[in-house]
Amino acid sequence: MPELPEVEVVRRGLERWVSGRVVAEVQVLHPRSVRRHLAGGPDFAARLKGHGIGVARRRGKYLWLPLTDSPEAVLAHLGMSGQLLLQPQDAPDEKHLRIRVRFADELGTELRFVDQRTFGGLSLHGTTADGLPDVIAHIARDPLDPAFDEEAFHQGLRRSRTTIKRALLNQSLISGVGNIYADEALWRAKLHYERPTATFTRPRTIELLGHIRDVMNAALAVGGTSFDSLYVNVNGESGYFDRSLDAYGREGEPCRRCGTPIRRRPWMNRSSYFCPRCQRVPRG
Repeated sequence: MPELPEVEVVRRGLERWVSGRVVAEVQVLHPRSVRRHLAGGPDFAARLKGHGIGVARRRGKYLWLPLTDSPEAVLAHLGMSGQLLLQPQDAPDEKHLRIRVRFADELGTELRFVDQRTFGGLSLHGTTADGLPDVIAHIARDPLDPAFDEEAFHQGLRRSRTTIKRALLNQSLISGVGNIYADEALWRAKLHYERPTATFTRPRTIELLGHIRDVMNAALAVGGTSFDSLYVNVNGESGYFDRSLDAYGREGEPCRRCGTPIRRRPWMNRSSYFCPRCQRVPRG
């Protein structure tokens, strides 16, 4: 699934090309893509028509479009293969086009939600006092958020009594970090993914946060990580941070730091990649 850098790349594209426009028409072409909007496709389309789109926002992996004249927002869940594409109105429909949004202006472009596997979707929700869709109000701030509280994160980490990678993927503790960037940050920090969180000192926590921010900012600079054609920006372009990964997906390749072959281990229906020399298994 796309993680913070990939979602932020999409958000920036929406801010540039969609924010400030008024919805003229919405076509829902597949019911699964609005299944989180419990009132159904016709209601979703009718309630969006005529509303202005505010500045696209993000928290962690969650992306939404506030409505400028309503206390509601369109929440986008990209799932495994969801794409938000800005296309010319006369461009041929994509094979897996699920939702089309047309605008009341002469720019000649429309927003399309394309989703091959139909795990993602769009839905309309009320918002909290600080503008979050109410269904994601429990999601923690992400490490690139200026208001991210490092001390609160450290204390939460210590209290969680789990292992570090599990904690990094806990979206109520820190958002936006998924499997790829957890492995990359832990490699940079020389930490094994099973390191107990109770052992973290404050300096160690701050150091790890620094590595998380560094790897995410590096990924953002090149458009995120795209292992296939499904992870793209609003113009359909792939990122290429996959060429710079130090651990994730590099099983059997030499560690860029010490030369030891990178290992992969099954982990919570996923995989963890690590250097067995640089990232020692914790004792006990």
